[in-house]
Amino acid sequence: MEDMFRRKSEAIRHIVEAAEEAHHQHEEVPDLQYEYFNAVLINEQDEEGNSVEMGGDFQLEPNDHFNNLAVNLSLSVVQVPTNMYNKDPDIVNGVYWSEALNKVFVDNFERDPSLIWQYFGSAKGFFRQYPGVKWYPDENGVIAFDCRNRKWYIQAATSPKDVVILVDVSGSMKGLRLTIARQTVSSILDTLGEDDFFNIIAYNQEIHYVEPCLNGTLVQADRTNKDHFREHLDKLFAKGIGLLGNALAEAFTILEEFNQTGRGSICSQAIMLVTDGATAMYDDVFEKFNWPDRKVRIFPYLIGRESAFADNLKWMACANKGYFSQISTLADVQENVMRYLHVMSRPKVIDHEHDTVWTEAYVDNTLTQAYKLRDSRGLNPVTTVAMPVFSTKNETKNQGILLGVAGTDIPLQELMKAVPKHKLGIHGYVFAVTNNGYLLIHPDLRPLYQEGQKRRKPHYSSVDLSEVEWEDTDDVLRNAMVNRKTGTFSMEVMRTVDKGKRVLKMHNDYYYTDIKGTPFSVGVVLSRGHGKYFFKGNVSVDSGLRDLDQQDVALADEWSYCNTDEHHEHRYLTQIQAIKLYLTGRKPHLKCDRELIQQVLFDAVVTAPMEAYWTGLALNKSENSDKGVEIAFLGTRTGLSRTNLFVNPEKLTNQDILTAEDTEGVFNADHFPLWYKRAAEQVPGTFIYSIPFSSVMENKSVVLASTAIQLLDDRKSPIVAAVGIQMKLDFFQRKFWTASRQCAALDGKCTISCDNEDIKCYLIDNNGFILVSEEYTQTGLFFGEVEGAVMNKLLLMGSFKRINLYDYQALCKEYAGSGDSAHSLLNPFSAVKWLLTEIIIFLLEFNLYSWWNVDVSVKADRGRGRLHMVPCDTEYPAFVSERTIKETAGNIDCEGCMRTFVIQQIPSSNLFMVVVDNKCDCSSISSVTMEPIEIMYIESLKCERLKFQKDRKRPDSCHPFHPEENARECGGASSLSPQLMAALLPLLITFITR
Repeated sequence: MEDMFRRKSEAIRHIVEAAEEAHHQHEEVPDLQYEYFNAVLINEQDEEGNSVEMGGDFQLEPNDHFNNLAVNLSLSVVQVPTNMYNKDPDIVNGVYWSEALNKVFVDNFERDPSLIWQYFGSAKGFFRQYPGVKWYPDENGVIAFDCRNRKWYIQAATSPKDVVILVDVSGSMKGLRLTIARQTVSSILDTLGEDDFFNIIAYNQEIHYVEPCLNGTLVQADRTNKDHFREHLDKLFAKGIGLLGNALAEAFTILEEFNQTGRGSICSQAIMLVTDGATAMYDDVFEKFNWPDRKVRIFPYLIGRESAFADNLKWMACANKGYFSQISTLADVQENVMRYLHVMSRPKVIDHEHDTVWTEAYVDNTLTQAYKLRDSRGLNPVTTVAMPVFSTKNETKNQGILLGVAGTDIPLQELMKAVPKHKLGIHGYVFAVTNNGYLLIHPDLRPLYQEGQKRRKPHYSSVDLSEVEWEDTDDVLRNAMVNRKTGTFSMEVMRTVDKGKRVLKMHNDYYYTDIKGTPFSVGVVLSRGHGKYFFKGNVSVDSGLRDLDQQDVALADEWSYCNTDEHHEHRYLTQIQAIKLYLTGRKPHLKCDRELIQQVLFDAVVTAPMEAYWTGLALNKSENSDKGVEIAFLGTRTGLSRTNLFVNPEKLTNQDILTAEDTEGVFNADHFPLWYKRAAEQVPGTFIYSIPFSSVMENKSVVLASTAIQLLDDRKSPIVAAVGIQMKLDFFQRKFWTASRQCAALDGKCTISCDNEDIKCYLIDNNGFILVSEEYTQTGLFFGEVEGAVMNKLLLMGSFKRINLYDYQALCKEYAGSGDSAHSLLNPFSAVKWLLTEIIIFLLEFNLYSWWNVDVSVKADRGRGRLHMVPCDTEYPAFVSERTIKETAGNIDCEGCMRTFVIQQIPSSNLFMVVVDNKCDCSSISSVTMEPIEIMYIESLKCERLKFQKDRKRPDSCHPFHPEENARECGGASSLSPQLMAALLPLLITFITR
């Protein structure tokens, strides 16, 4: 990972150096005419079929490295926001000198073919992007993208900051002015990131904290907090008179006291003043709190067209190293708000510190829309590495002119490919966190949810490590990683699988350290019993390659057996092709994991006989006469899989099985297949049966079965493989009902059977889900929803355990048993012993050991992603059977009627036979459901949660001010009245001489 990050940083440094040199050599030409490739206009034609201006013929070819978009690998394109003029002299000059970046973009991509988008965001507003790609406006003909309000731009351009926003709510702010003021505050919030802290105060004759709970403090500017404040902005109303002096004193006091606590950014400080005027200069307030050091910058935003009090606000800005802006309409808001960033960037520019910054994980929906990406590949989360670009001209040195920011994106999926998954064991994984404790990568991070197509979830980029590793209640692991320590940690965890419906109890060991050159820390998790031992075997290269290069063999798509991204000529190789070229010496520059490849070859040879074995089964019609078993497959610990179809592909009941759509059922960068993981947690030789879940529970037509393969000898042998089958549900159920009607009596007559109307028979799995029921519609449902009285009794008796789990990434709809001794149906167990015996015979006769068996989950998410869904925290249950209890019986008092049931585990499986007396009506006893319950926080607790600040590590770099900074560039100082200019000059002279 460090090597990958280092190469991306080097690429950005090349762009920065080239940009600064190109600008240094360029002389501004006010009337420069220059035709460039505009991202929106390329390949566009007018009514006569001619290329439009700034369009032209721009060659585009699809490229799978860029989500199969049509791109130009030789040239970049320039995007200009819709509200800006394409031929503005500042933009044309900037585009002209930045053409020099084309060569650097191409050279970077040649050196590192794993690079994706490279770009330069100009302080003038244009965005140069490589490779060239066509942009498309939205349905309103607008492209709202402005690179200057992207997090990577703001983070690279400025230092961390503490900000107090003062909003005038006096009577003169009524109507449109208050609307513009709200939008101005919201736009300021957009410019704040996780390293910044803020609060908002509304003032008239009194001080009103927009969030009263946060009186006298600042909070981190994460998305949750910013959205919380936005909701309160709508509650502001204008009345009374505005006493600005009191509000300024309050703001200065907050900043000073909060800084003294050691919290916050401990760097830059600013007061944003949103008002329609100031009747005085309030120099007494500034003299008391801010002079002579002027550590707090003042940024006044004058709302409205009137400028009667403009001079006073301009003076405040110039006297306090700030910037004055006037906002007359809603359309003026964004451009004027952005100006403060360039003032805040001056110290960094004058210091000429090219700090490398890294963003948190995010999905850029704006770019996605611009490219018209409509598939999931366009929604992969990324992190951006960025670096500021400065003017190096001597005559502008003390002005601290920021030219823009250079950056490139790193798909987080690429980071996962760097993980040697085969060394981590079945349940092992890698995760990384930011300096704020937020997840960068983690198998349980869910940035997307389903609603017809993939969309990003709100707040996914600020999911804290403590919200997925929630068993660490004291934040020991989190705090150690945030503080970039190296160490180990262990704890018991409840790891959910299969869309959170099943739970595995494990003991995890955590190993963590920092990633040099970044603000990130990385952790490696090994589950005890897995990942510490690795079975090794040796075979010849020739035999290994022969058995590897077979039609039924596949390797994990997202595992890196060979690095095919490092050289362009390797990019189109499959992993098997790359392995062959590497082992035969025909590609000496190809980098591969020799140890992993040796074990893959071994697995290929060892599992090769399975192809002939499965073929023999297919030819033996007595084994599978009605094509009930559709597919058999196996997977090994090296990511190798073999499959064998017993039906034509188009006749598969579950078409998604073992495909990219079956995300939990295949080897991925961050997990082993679900059927592999679940089988590994069972007793060796035990089969796992299940029905796949789907979003609307419609896919009830298959059963999956799997078992793990472990070498049983005196050594601590790991699980080396898992095998499985998919069979039709009706085939499985038909076998079950046939077995249940057979009796061991000499006359073949059954005393009682599942056909009897007085009883109900169920086959459930170890998590309580129904595989077989007399009512087909109950298949796949949780047993407690169907037989609540029985499930309640099973929980009371300890046959099943309820485990409470927590989901801190959930979405919610927005709105606003007794201890009686066991009895049997007739005599204790006598009536069902035959049933259980016949079920065992059924499983043995079915000969699952000759098919190899699996449990695969279908891609789905029940109910998530609907309209009006909002982020929330939920508590929900999962259920698991107690392994030590093999059989039990009980009765339930249903309003005077005793209802009896019997349950017994079917040996060598995770299945339970349940027989229930059908004579009593127990509907009055509530059902047991798995529905999540939203955690509702009381108001006082909500306040504490807002105030509470977890450990975080500040960025190493800080540039709050510089003695050579030209504070006279303060937004309108040139138009100050002579009287105010005369008042300001002595003050400036005093500050300059200090």
